[in-house]
Amino acid sequence: MQRVLIDEAFVAAALDAELRRHPQLDARERALATELSYGTMRTEPALRARLFVHAPKGVSDERVLSHLLVAAYQILMLERVPAFAAVDAGVNGVKRERGPRVAGFANAVLRKLAKTGEKLSQAQALRECVPAWLWQELQQSLGEEQALALLGGDAFTGLRPRIGAEPPDWLRELPEGRVSTSARLIRGEGDPRQKPGFAEGAFTVQEEGAQAIGLALGVRAGDKVLDACAGRGQKSTLIAERIGAGTLVACDLYPEKLQALAEEAARLGLPRIETRAVDWTVGQGGLPDDFDRVLVDAPCSGTGTLRRRPEILRRLKAEDPARLAELAESILRSAVSRAKRGGTVLFAVCSVLEAECEAVVARVADVLEPMPLDAPELPAELVAGKTSLRLLPGLHGTDGYFMACFRRR
Repeated sequence: MQRVLIDEAFVAAALDAELRRHPQLDARERALATELSYGTMRTEPALRARLFVHAPKGVSDERVLSHLLVAAYQILMLERVPAFAAVDAGVNGVKRERGPRVAGFANAVLRKLAKTGEKLSQAQALRECVPAWLWQELQQSLGEEQALALLGGDAFTGLRPRIGAEPPDWLRELPEGRVSTSARLIRGEGDPRQKPGFAEGAFTVQEEGAQAIGLALGVRAGDKVLDACAGRGQKSTLIAERIGAGTLVACDLYPEKLQALAEEAARLGLPRIETRAVDWTVGQGGLPDDFDRVLVDAPCSGTGTLRRRPEILRRLKAEDPARLAELAESILRSAVSRAKRGGTVLFAVCSVLEAECEAVVARVADVLEPMPLDAPELPAELVAGKTSLRLLPGLHGTDGYFMACFRRR
């Protein structure tokens, strides 16, 4: 909590770092640490509001506040943790950080909160924590039930075994994904990159829905493929495993991400992937215009990942979706010019907001013609006859994504 509040770290990264520092924790303790980390961040505004009833001047010391929030989450939302235990843990944490005087203040605040006897349902807490403008857009895009599922609930970590590698026994025994049968799902065991087989390149860490985007491009052996916004390359490596002697060019605005991509491809034992640092808003980086397939996994608000990245709620502004939609459209228009006439283009975002999804699709009709998804590795009932697809936690168990398939005019 402290790293998220003070350093604006991501919950997932901060939690993984702490779990690595404490390898002695058993599975039950790791599961509780995970729930407290994600649960507290998801419901922080609701917790803060109730704490400040008993601390009207607020709490400016964020180290103290982090202990109070975690204790409040347990008091208000967990039945299995006795209130006195949550109070004691919070007070002891403050005492270690700031001494007995401040711990006395924390004790008074938490005891008053516990004495109210109030309990919050997850739905109520989540609803309170979403800015009004965003809740309106989520409801408009998804409906209330799916919006709440997007905000909370458990999330599996997705793993992708490398094609042709011998998976370790523990990986072979994991359940398959519902959307991507190449995915294996794991939960509550810390950072999978510390497990056997990772260093040897037997698998990579990739969320199941992100795998589905790579598969939705429908690449075949021998294709010439452009991954226009490759980032650190999980989708690029998925594509590279499938094109055989084909050609893959991976682009990104940030050279450091492309370096991470190259290192990941080497770890997986894949042929070197050609990379280009390209700013699609100003040009095409000298790339040819004869690619068979182009993937544009565009920058977006990330609202589809809220259950996994609740810190987004602290940073997202009302004007951001429209601004990011304009950026995505600009990148898509530029990158699509590199596809051959009649070539396949897949547009994808990890957002669920109509402004960043259907609205962008509607605005590029002059250069792109919708075509049915051509994805033989995805379940037929999921993609048959569809030109676009939404993936949602409440329906598919993945993070939230939107993808649309086109043919270049």
